[in-house]
Amino acid sequence: MTKYIETPYLNLAYEEAGNPQGNPIVLVHGWPDDVRCWGKITPELAKLGHRILAPYLRGTTPTTFRLEETLRSGAISALGQDLADLIDGLDLRDILVVGYDWGARAGYVVGALFSERVRGLLAMSAGYATSKPVRDMSYDLAKAYWYEWLVATKQGREAMDKDRRRLCRHLWRTWSPAWRFDEAEFEATAASWENGDWAPISIHAYLQRWGEAAGAPEHEELEKRLLENPPIRVPTVMLQGADDADNFPETSEGKERFFVSSYERRVLPGVGHFIPREAPDEVLTAIRQLLSDTAASDVRRS
Repeated sequence: MTKYIETPYLNLAYEEAGNPQGNPIVLVHGWPDDVRCWGKITPELAKLGHRILAPYLRGTTPTTFRLEETLRSGAISALGQDLADLIDGLDLRDILVVGYDWGARAGYVVGALFSERVRGLLAMSAGYATSKPVRDMSYDLAKAYWYEWLVATKQGREAMDKDRRRLCRHLWRTWSPAWRFDEAEFEATAASWENGDWAPISIHAYLQRWGEAAGAPEHEELEKRLLENPPIRVPTVMLQGADDADNFPETSEGKERFFVSSYERRVLPGVGHFIPREAPDEVLTAIRQLLSDTAASDVRRS
């Protein structure tokens, strides 16, 4: 069921399923994708009696902005603040956050700076604290980020806007080399990108990430805090596709020092970037583990 909540800057849409009185699990999708990525996961969690909420990220229909003059920011700080606003607006407590790609980055923000309402975090397809100068990354990785550099050019920005379906279909095909999706699956999701906000947000995300554009003024203080890579304060499991051709496995290696609670990284053989779609069973296993481990911790504390 699609519902809406008004946050300071968004009319934020989200899908809700399961038991309204159950333990809340928030599923946050990636880019370029939408909540349909959780199609094989939500029903199983609902069977277990959980309350499942899956927001549509800014720029993804039917989420809209309240004001036309608000900067269409795709910064990590914006994604994290949106997630924090959803959690606060719905007065969610003791939640498990599950996010992949952009959703994982939003999850890291709340796990570090809004952790009082979060019991655990499952992050996928994006490691923590990955922003670094090009001189510190392999050129193979820089090559994989070609689409991020593309938007620094006028023609690249036009491609992101006018040729978004062809561009994203190429990303789906190449980021997960062994995954075979059908055209209906792609088109159903691509329809949610057909709005006036998706392209500006997508373009801004990468211009801002690489220092070519400023963030939104409303996120300035949060952005400053994130530059310090604040520690993640909740139990975390990180799933990395061994064949991820976007965020290579090297991008999530050696992050243990950023986690002050428990942290486990698992590399999934034969899996690429779109983990919720490619490996839903592994996602469900990690969710069950986090729920079990954090419940045991609660018992020990009580």
